[in-house]
Amino acid sequence: MFDPTEIGYDPVTSDADAIHEECGVFGIWAPNRDVARLTYFGLRALQHRGQESAGIAVGDGNTVLVRKDLGLCGQIFSDADLQAMPGKVAIGHVRYGTSGARSWEAAQPHLSTINDVIIALAHNGTLVNSDQLRAELVRLGIPFRSNTDSEVAAKLIGYFTEQTHHLREGIRHTMEMVEGGYAMALVRENALYAFRDPHGIRPLVLGRLDDDGWVVASETCALDIIGAKFVREVVPGEIIRISDDGLISEVGVQRRIPANCIFEDVYFSRPDSYVMGRSIYSMRYAMGCQLAREAPVDADLVIGVPDSGLPPAEGFAAELGLPFGEGLIKNRYVARTFIQPTQEMREMGVRMKLNALPDNVAGKRIVMVDDSIVRGTTSKQIVRMLKDAGATEVHVRINCPEVKWPCFYGIDTDVQKQLISARKSVEEVREYIEADSLAFLSLDGLLQCVPMNGYCCACYNGKYPVEIPASFSAGKFLDGYSPTNLSHASRAARMTIDEVLHESEEEKD
Repeated sequence: MFDPTEIGYDPVTSDADAIHEECGVFGIWAPNRDVARLTYFGLRALQHRGQESAGIAVGDGNTVLVRKDLGLCGQIFSDADLQAMPGKVAIGHVRYGTSGARSWEAAQPHLSTINDVIIALAHNGTLVNSDQLRAELVRLGIPFRSNTDSEVAAKLIGYFTEQTHHLREGIRHTMEMVEGGYAMALVRENALYAFRDPHGIRPLVLGRLDDDGWVVASETCALDIIGAKFVREVVPGEIIRISDDGLISEVGVQRRIPANCIFEDVYFSRPDSYVMGRSIYSMRYAMGCQLAREAPVDADLVIGVPDSGLPPAEGFAAELGLPFGEGLIKNRYVARTFIQPTQEMREMGVRMKLNALPDNVAGKRIVMVDDSIVRGTTSKQIVRMLKDAGATEVHVRINCPEVKWPCFYGIDTDVQKQLISARKSVEEVREYIEADSLAFLSLDGLLQCVPMNGYCCACYNGKYPVEIPASFSAGKFLDGYSPTNLSHASRAARMTIDEVLHESEEEKD
């Protein structure tokens, strides 16, 4: 029997088996607007990407002010806080930590100084060579207040900027050296910068706010809430600078193998966000249709696990001509908690967030569609909940392939032994979650439902677009699993900071 306590899983502290991404970022340049308040609204739209901490940094033309803390946006920022942060440019961040401890210091944006200039950085993703870079910066006398890779990026940008006397050069050299998936927004007193990893693993979009403002964000839904219009995606490897001089774009590093995170389309992004002209909702609906073609089942009712399981459940039902309805009610007022869990809370498990609807499921054969199975504990509790409510059969359908491989680019599944599908066959997983049948969408089927070529599917097939250093992945894989690195670390990433600077000076000469 698979025991989740063997991998350190707790149904309360692990937030009921959910997958989490590190964070969401937002940035705005709007000299005639209340940028702090608009950033707050943008973060509320991105709250689903991180509920551990949040922060806003505002540039007022002279300095940068930061307000950040642990908790949700609505718990951290008061009206008085926002009124006390006037300015023309701002960035914001919501965090779920995959790198670094839960602490005020780990909350973002990260502050750093470059001589007399203050900068603040918001980062979504994970840098796989941050330990190496941190060690070099410490050797150079650079102090750290947290153990996050985001602070490594901020300090590296600061160091290179001091040496080159140009912030964009500092950003460019940092992009040359860091490896991993990242989307970052940076603010100084009078300018906004945005840049994205050369593979495009982590998302970042650019929007226009009337005629006098620009916005960058992790998802288009954050543009919608403040009335901004989508312009385009930030190009992988691009650096954008927005200031009184307008918007300037330049190549930070050359684009590499396209590797957009497939889990954005499957799970992370809000259904009303758009990617390459298609809504996330429409993609998930198509996944449900494809899943029905691949793994049909005779049943009385199709339900989805709120929220990301609802569109594929609707598509599944439509494809087979089955009724679609509600079978699970979500408590939308349950947030992550830092309260020490009690035995009573552990026993409640997912019931704190979900409850079955007996009026709809009793006496029926149910198809339960969900976005993924990670550790299996949540699926097991939901199946049991539906049967306790009177369902005669529960058939589980998952609108993505089996999650078998760890992620090192910004999702908190970087230890393979916590993934039940890495340890068990589909039939063994079915037995564990006590479902009457279980099927996953094939990878080929999934890729037919998304709008582009060039995805990172490493969590499904073990093919990693960015080389994973052995020191970073040590102890993370189960015996018998051999990951495939699709590329090698860049030349600059294999150099020291001093070597990168020296080579840059030689090129100028």
